Amino acid sequence: MSYNRPTMTTITHSEIEKLSDLAQIQIDAAQVPVYMTSLTNIMNMISQLEQVDTSTVSPMAHSFEASQRLREDVVTETDQRDLFQSIAPSTAAGLYLVPKVVE
Repeated sequence: MSYNRPTMTTITHSEIEKLSDLAQIQIDAAQVPVYMTSLTNIMNMISQLEQVDTSTVSPMAHSFEASQRLREDVVTETDQRDLFQSIAPSTAAGLYLVPKVVE
């Protein structure tokens, strides 16, 4: 899938400021050139990746053709609800009662 983006992208000072506002992060003015360079490099790498023809590559969930070994779904512990509820501050009908926090 191609987005028809130019092969060389340059992130501007104003775009860094807009991104910092959107992300609600404070960027020191001295750090803006570092972010400009880093984001420009990232965008150029994305542009390079978009140029690769992947039409003959089939999608996969994992690079290895392996399946997970699954265990049987069996109960391994006994029901201890009564024990756990005996130390709870307040219970009723098998449920834990907690203070109301929303009106």
